[in-house]
Amino acid sequence: MHRPVETATQSCRWFWLRITEEEWGDDMIRPIFAAIFLASLFLIQTLSPTAMADGKPEITNIGFVLYTKSHASGTLNARWMLTDKYKGPGIATGGPEEGFAGEYHVRYFYESGEFSDEYDLIIEKAGDVYRAFWLVDGETLAIGVGMEVENGLAVGWRRVTE
Repeated sequence: MHRPVETATQSCRWFWLRITEEEWGDDMIRPIFAAIFLASLFLIQTLSPTAMADGKPEITNIGFVLYTKSHASGTLNARWMLTDKYKGPGIATGGPEEGFAGEYHVRYFYESGEFSDEYDLIIEKAGDVYRAFWLVDGETLAIGVGMEVENGLAVGWRRVTE
């Protein structure tokens, strides 16, 4: 099975050989086609959602958060990450005294302590699965799914729009 990137690379290699090895008749056409080809190749590599590094797909728009109960009633401590680039602590307040399902106001910070983001957080329980929604001014900006683990609530999430 051919991967899309390998197939595109083979096609690009064939086209490049045709541009550089064959006579085109007009000396100006050849450099123009070469410039268009190189610019297109650059755009495909940088803008492609399936861009690969080391043969693995790039991880984008995927996050994880672990909420644990705080000593303060209705408060959750958070440890969050977005891909492998951003992470830090957070705190969700205003929730229920028992369990995880409820409405919270959550603030996230980077490892440096610098403020990152702030949301209204809604956690719903459906059986043993949790659904999470992060909102700003009533608009859902991120969604997630999670489950209870030994030390808290583990939630995988993604932004609704990039």
